[in-house]
Amino acid sequence: MKHTPCLAQTIFGLIFLKNANIVALSTLQMICVFGKPLSYTLMFFSPDFNYNTDGYEGDTAEDRKSQDGSETMPFIDESPTMSPHLCARGQDGEAISPTDLLSCLQNIMLEKGLEMRKLVLSGFLASEEIYINQLEALLLPMKPLKATATTSKPVLTVEQIETIFFMIQDIFVIHKEFYDALSPNIQQWDEKITVGHLFQKLASQLGVYKAFVDNYKVAVGTVEKCSQANSQFQKISEVRYFITYDHSIFYSLMFVFAALLYKPIDRVTRSTLVLHDLLKHTPKDHPDFPLLQDALRISQNFLSIINEEIDPRRTAVTTPKGEARQLVKDGFLVEVSEGTRKLRHVFLFTDLLLCAKMKKTAVGRHQQYECKWYIPLADLSFQTLDDSDSLPHIQTLPEHEIEEMKIKISTIKSEIQKEKKAQKSQSRNVDRLRKKMNEQESCLLLYSPTIPFRIHNKHGKSCLFLLSSDYERSEWRESIQKLQKKDLQACVLSSVELQVLTGSCFKLRTVHNIPVTSNKDDEESPGLYGFLHVIVHKATGFKESANLYCTLEVDSFGYFVSKAITRVFRDTTEPQWNEEFEIELEGSQCLRILCYEKCYDKSKLNKDDNEIVDKIMGKGQVQLDPQAVQSKNWHMDVIEMNGIKVEFSMKFTTRDLSLKRTPSKKQSGVFGVKISVVTKRERSKVPYIVRQCIEEVEKRGIDEVGIYRISGVATDIQALKAAFDANTKDILMMLSDMDINAIAGTLKLYFRELPEPLLTDRLYPAFMEGTALSDPAAKENCMMHLLRSLPDPNLITFLSLLEHLKRVAEKEPVNKMSLHNLATVFGPTLLRPSESEINKANVTMASDIWSHDVMAQVQVLLYYLQHPPISFAELKKNTLYFSTDV
Repeated sequence: MKHTPCLAQTIFGLIFLKNANIVALSTLQMICVFGKPLSYTLMFFSPDFNYNTDGYEGDTAEDRKSQDGSETMPFIDESPTMSPHLCARGQDGEAISPTDLLSCLQNIMLEKGLEMRKLVLSGFLASEEIYINQLEALLLPMKPLKATATTSKPVLTVEQIETIFFMIQDIFVIHKEFYDALSPNIQQWDEKITVGHLFQKLASQLGVYKAFVDNYKVAVGTVEKCSQANSQFQKISEVRYFITYDHSIFYSLMFVFAALLYKPIDRVTRSTLVLHDLLKHTPKDHPDFPLLQDALRISQNFLSIINEEIDPRRTAVTTPKGEARQLVKDGFLVEVSEGTRKLRHVFLFTDLLLCAKMKKTAVGRHQQYECKWYIPLADLSFQTLDDSDSLPHIQTLPEHEIEEMKIKISTIKSEIQKEKKAQKSQSRNVDRLRKKMNEQESCLLLYSPTIPFRIHNKHGKSCLFLLSSDYERSEWRESIQKLQKKDLQACVLSSVELQVLTGSCFKLRTVHNIPVTSNKDDEESPGLYGFLHVIVHKATGFKESANLYCTLEVDSFGYFVSKAITRVFRDTTEPQWNEEFEIELEGSQCLRILCYEKCYDKSKLNKDDNEIVDKIMGKGQVQLDPQAVQSKNWHMDVIEMNGIKVEFSMKFTTRDLSLKRTPSKKQSGVFGVKISVVTKRERSKVPYIVRQCIEEVEKRGIDEVGIYRISGVATDIQALKAAFDANTKDILMMLSDMDINAIAGTLKLYFRELPEPLLTDRLYPAFMEGTALSDPAAKENCMMHLLRSLPDPNLITFLSLLEHLKRVAEKEPVNKMSLHNLATVFGPTLLRPSESEINKANVTMASDIWSHDVMAQVQVLLYYLQHPPISFAELKKNTLYFSTDV
């Protein structure tokens, strides 16, 4: 009788992956072909097996450390005795100068770096070949399965096959093309060879991986279900391996598909590690450097999106009933308890929400959490306020104290940097400053959040958290609602169970430190200081027409702040905003974009204070890589959010460049022209542009939340600028039709582009000294004298602006703009040290540029804003003299 192999035998008769030395055989085929078990060694899918022993593994922390635990540079010997260059002497026998030695060392390191490029690329190419073979192994059964799908006895349906093998073929093609393009470059290696474009192309195709990741759990679930329901498919997915040279010892690994299916997810992480190492060994002037940077940025953004969903390290906690309770999300939130703000670590498990705080322990003792409360998700709801309810009294700090904390933090950062640069730096001083900064940052983190996030236990307990961003609130709400879609049962934990669960939080947590600078490594990026220009182009992917707009947020001092908002694009599925914004950055590292549907139905309004009632349609974020963003050219990017894509462009300008005042070459306009020239030409006391912008803001913008703080659309501002410069007759009509934030932005831009600040370069040092005086009488005398010393056009314009800002602040309960807020916005624009003063101060660091004199600039304007009304006529009559050299 002739033996006919079954489908499983045909597919898995023999799979030989030459580079990985992997042999996989089904049990039946082993017996049929060989008659007895073979004695191969197999370590495929073993957690301890290094797939790339001869290939690329990346520079792990262990690889980089020497035996004594110190950090070392790979393949670079820094010992002078090992290098003839370093020991060279001149004709007179004298040693080469330290400068020449340094130059020699740099050349040697550059050569070694280029050698390392080849080593890194060679290793990665080898691992890429293994990966391609793994994808081939995964695709091998697809064609036979498809062939049987159309027969009377299909193993799997067409739909099941497409689900299991979703996007695998596309990923295979992408990596095969990448491998075929990279391989010749490695074989014919030259230090001038460029490969960055290949990695950039590979990174740009990560959209395919996103689709794969979204389908991953469904694919694995389908494999499991089909294996249980279909014996033939079970034979395909149940492959037996021999793992020793001993006699007939077998190892059965169920669901090989599930293991193979994880390979593409793992590969993105490995590729990102390679990009890190390639950049480390690529000179900055090499053509590959910017391309590799761009590829790394794209890869990191992709990983940040998928990590939360597929991170395999999220271990499960088993309940006494044998149920798997997994940690889904955790983070630091500010809880309002009895009217007091408390920083809590909140843990979201698959069936409950647990609020904890870190217990105080003795030095050297293992840290532990103390559970404050927990709510089963089956009992949890998001409470809204009824007419009879009201928010509890919440501790708040005045706005000026919040701003002062920011300035102090920036100042301490500068002091720490100076201490580190000093040759005789004492670590004690740095530790003292770090402790001081930690206190300020922790206080800021505690008192800055204002957006309420209310949760309710149906058995009576209500809890209120305060968040800094609607982004975080949406993330927590969505994560909880997603879990609540499952069939959850209410659970009651005994004291022992609660203790065990709380004890596991320390091990399971994914967010380890409070997000303050003092908890970060010194080598971490300090973020960007200056102005980020962002153009929000358009959005696609909406299934139904809606009224749509976007908001932009950036991080600052450990929390996120909303900085700009687009106009509402009505009744569309493809909004095209094409709006540009200028966003001020204060050590920012991340840009977020949230897309909302505008709610015009007042019956749906939520009564929580500060509650954003509009529906979030999608949200996403990108890292602001300083080296990638700091370019004169616009950098285009796309954020994918819940099937929606938002296209935008951005570029960054440092603070010193953005605030540099360049006089206009055209004296016929108003921007960049001396204020005295403009008022003389117009025969007015205050420039027309100032009067009209103030009038329009007071007419329809004084109740606008964040007026003067929220950025206007840059294209609208530029249109108004051009109209005022050309003295267009249609200016009044343009003003009445223009968004109010654009008008406010035009007024700020006018003062920023004056050839010298409104309060003049000459008087700047005296203003700084005057605001520092502690005696009230002397300070009053000095500050009034300085105003009298201003040229009349400057003084009258300043007094007009002053009274306007006071009227805006009167509406603070509505527009949320206090006198201190307004002083913070206008202070650094109306007062600024001259370029000679900046050069004299020798300010070099970006953070120094932000902190240098800013507090004093704000305090000068705040002094006048808090002062009783100042009359130009009375000021000129008063002849009190204060001796100052002005």
